[in-house]
Amino acid sequence: MSIEIAGLPPERIVFETSPLAELGLALHALSEPGHHPGMGAWATATAASLKPDLADRLHEADFLWRNTFSDLFMPFAGVRGGDGRTGATLADDLALLDRLDDEQFVDAALEFTCPTTYNTGAPSPLTDPAMRNRALDMAAARGPQQRDFTSRLLDDPAATRAWVRRLAEDCDEAFFADTWQRVRAQLAADARHKSELLRHKGLSETLHSVSPALSLDGGGTRIEADKLTVGRATAVDPAVGAGLTFVPSHFGWPHLMVLHRPRWRPVIHYPVGAPDLPSHASVELMKRRLDALAHPVRMQLCRNLARAPYTTGELADFHRITAPEVSRHLAVLKKAGLVTTTRRGRYVMHQLDVTVVARLGSDFLEGILR
Repeated sequence: MSIEIAGLPPERIVFETSPLAELGLALHALSEPGHHPGMGAWATATAASLKPDLADRLHEADFLWRNTFSDLFMPFAGVRGGDGRTGATLADDLALLDRLDDEQFVDAALEFTCPTTYNTGAPSPLTDPAMRNRALDMAAARGPQQRDFTSRLLDDPAATRAWVRRLAEDCDEAFFADTWQRVRAQLAADARHKSELLRHKGLSETLHSVSPALSLDGGGTRIEADKLTVGRATAVDPAVGAGLTFVPSHFGWPHLMVLHRPRWRPVIHYPVGAPDLPSHASVELMKRRLDALAHPVRMQLCRNLARAPYTTGELADFHRITAPEVSRHLAVLKKAGLVTTTRRGRYVMHQLDVTVVARLGSDFLEGILR
């Protein structure tokens, strides 16, 4: 995934906190605590404290945050004629949500039903009968609650907008105000630190500080995000104005989210305070390691190499294959960083790096959730 930034003035790159964006990720952590190590106790206690009516309404709308993080939680990026700045309070962010026109609101709310049109845009289901039927059909395939919500949204956008707004306000009263009070100082401090880093060290070093999954291309004209998602965005679209916003999140890890909706300013929503884990594997390296282990012969070689160091000749004799064939398989494993080699006199010994292998599960999970 990439963001074009050629010609973007440095002052248009900002780091800001967003209560509404954090509420969205808090709701996601509440719905999917398995995605968020360390949040289980908070999710359990918060869920237990919810009144039945609010719990029912959260269930009714959980598709907005359970499977995909809706751009509705970052309306500052889509406001026509806006400056791409977040709200200082949840009320301010909700006021920005009110400034989205009906087509923007409906398009963002229906992302879960029409994901294939996210990158390219499409006619509005409010005005195009074919898109309306498609949205309803896809919503029905996801379940009756999604079908009912989509029908209400398309029939009466104003009423549905009011319903979503009230839901956010009730969440704030029930639990989020206390949660935000607890985490906002950390997020504001991180935003200030990153802003100073950008000013004094430049964008490349700042991106690495935000996440090892972010980098600047050689010409300094494009930000690359190492994600399985394919998408392109521009921070210099004249139709919406130049700007790129970074938003820190307490609840975000392991998700690094990039808002790349057409005709919205791009946003990078990044986690703060991730668990103390070794450096993440890139998507390319993760694929290479999984491919390397997928071959049955290499799996058998790993069984030996996990127990003790072996020479190429020993492995060939043990598996009754030729030494050149063993060498080819070892080369694949070494290229994937799964096998180490050491020299003992005139012998070269190969051994499985069990620490790297032990990280495969968490690397895979982080990679697909990033």
